[in-house]
Amino acid sequence: MTIPLANLINAGTVHWTGDLPHQVDAIVAQASNNLIDFNQTTTETKRRAILGQLFGAPLDQATVLNPPFQTDFGAHTFIGKHVFINRDCFFVDLGGVYIEDNALIGPRVMLISVGHHEDPAYRRDLVLKSVRIKQGAWLGANVTVLPGVTVGEHAIVGAGAVVTKNVPANTVVAGVPAKVLRTIQQ
Repeated sequence: MTIPLANLINAGTVHWTGDLPHQVDAIVAQASNNLIDFNQTTTETKRRAILGQLFGAPLDQATVLNPPFQTDFGAHTFIGKHVFINRDCFFVDLGGVYIEDNALIGPRVMLISVGHHEDPAYRRDLVLKSVRIKQGAWLGANVTVLPGVTVGEHAIVGAGAVVTKNVPANTVVAGVPAKVLRTIQQ
C-alpha cells in the first residue's frame, strides 16, 4: 500500500512497516544526492535550482540558505520570504519544518520533527510533530528545536539552547532545556 507522504506531516504516530520505509528511503536517497550537489556547487543560480527540487518550490529571492546544509527528506520543509539560514544546519523534516518570513537561523541549528516512542516495543515507529519558526524569530548558533515546538514571533533563542517546549512570542530563551529569560521590550 502506498501512503501519500504529504499526509505524514504532523501525523503523530506512524508505524514503520509495509511500503513506508521503502518510500521514505527513496526520497531520502534523492535528497542526499541533491544535497551533495548543493553543497559542492559554487554558483548561486545552480544552488537555488537544486533547493527548488529538494523543497518542491523555489526559494524566495531574498532568502539565503548557506552551504553546507543537510536534511533527511527536504520535501516537508517550507521556508518563507527574506529568511537567513547560516552554515551547517540540519533539518529532520519528515514531520514538517515551517520557517516563516524574516526568520534568522544561526549556524549548526538542528530542527527535528521526528521522534520515537519511549516504549521499546514501539520504538521503531515514528512520532511526527512539526516544528514551526514564526515570523522574525532568531535562533542562535547550535540551537536544537525538538518535535512539536513552535518558536513564537520575534522570539530569540540563545546559542546552544535545546528547545523542548513552545517559546512565547517576543521572549528571549536560553539553556538546556530552554527557559524564558525575559520579554523583549518593543
